[in-house]
Amino acid sequence: MNNAWGAHLNIFLILVVACAIAWAAGGVQAALVVAVVVLAALLLHHLRHIARLARWLRDPDPETVPPGRGLWDGVFGDLYRMLRRQRQSESQLTASLEDFQQAGAAMPDGLVILNASDRIEWCNPMAERHFGLDRARDVGQSITYMVRQPQFLDYLQRQNYSEPLILRQSRGGDYVLSVQLVPYGNRQTLVISRDVTDLERVETMRRDFIANVSHELRTPLTVLCGFLETISDSGVSDGELLRRSLPLMTEQARRMQRLVEDLLTLSRLESSHNPPREEEIDVPELARALYNDALALSAGRHRVLLDVATGDWLLGAEEELRSAFGNLISNAVRYTPERGEVEIAWRRDGAEVRFSVRDSGIGIAAQHIPRLTERFYRVDRSRSRETGGTGLGLAIVKHVLNRHQGRLEITSEPGRGSTFLAVFPRERVMVREAPAALAHSA
Repeated sequence: MNNAWGAHLNIFLILVVACAIAWAAGGVQAALVVAVVVLAALLLHHLRHIARLARWLRDPDPETVPPGRGLWDGVFGDLYRMLRRQRQSESQLTASLEDFQQAGAAMPDGLVILNASDRIEWCNPMAERHFGLDRARDVGQSITYMVRQPQFLDYLQRQNYSEPLILRQSRGGDYVLSVQLVPYGNRQTLVISRDVTDLERVETMRRDFIANVSHELRTPLTVLCGFLETISDSGVSDGELLRRSLPLMTEQARRMQRLVEDLLTLSRLESSHNPPREEEIDVPELARALYNDALALSAGRHRVLLDVATGDWLLGAEEELRSAFGNLISNAVRYTPERGEVEIAWRRDGAEVRFSVRDSGIGIAAQHIPRLTERFYRVDRSRSRETGGTGLGLAIVKHVLNRHQGRLEITSEPGRGSTFLAVFPRERVMVREAPAALAHSA
């Protein structure tokens, strides 16, 4: 730029000298003619560069900055450098914005940015899912048009955001959301939504669990307390009262003992600090022992079958699997009427092995099957009490199988019986040479 001004200064000095020479040679008119010619040439030079600048400004691009001469060379050079810096700044801002959007898209929580008028400026995919939004369509819309729950509108208007709002949202899916508003910047607001559906479900299960345990313990405790009060009021000399009450009190005490033992078993199975032992389990021998237990429990009231079609063993915790298989067998015996049939089987199915218990009992309606492994869930509560169940057996089975990477499959038809399959993956199978198929019936 300094060189350009120096060149113009030289031109001005040359013009002065030329005018002086012309004045000396031809007088004032000659000097004026020389001055006009030189100034006209300079004017044309500048007009040509101004025209180039005007054309370029219609579509400015640093790569198409027109060439210049003299002073204009410095001007166009400065424009080129300024645009390059601007483009670099834009690229950095664009990259930062893309990083922010990618980070927002990866967030497990929903994010919505609102302007001063509570209109949507941006949202991430999780917020689209939570609130049923479409970023391409709903940007610029008021958040109150999209989230119409009265409690959310009240939360937005009160502007007291110290505590999150629990919102049940059905648009775009059934969610229980924890919604928190955070003001920032120039009267902007960040809406943060978190899916707490599972937490709410766990809290509901916790409340139901406490209520069910209290209910299950209250009945036997009421019986025990009633008999003890009666005995205390009548005196210990009433032998007939003791003879009638002691068996009932013993039965109720054992019921509470079974409940407490099952609760402790569940607690141990759910503990992450208690991984299952890795033992080599002789399942065919275990099946025979459980078959004998089933015969004792049935006491001749049922036809009990045993089918051991494979000699494969399992890798796992024997006591846990004994408990799980025993629960399936005891349920089958308890819920099968007299002269019914219970079959215990150990078979291989491709790469998997299956321990199955089939009965010809009362069966289970289809709507109850998905909930059978919930704690204390009973299809028929009164019948469960008659058979002495705690309501925790299938919950124990589910947790044992989960710890052994297995799964529980249930098929049933009311009036025709049920089949419970404990399926184990290939990783748990210890293949043994298959003996001759073993079958027992009694």
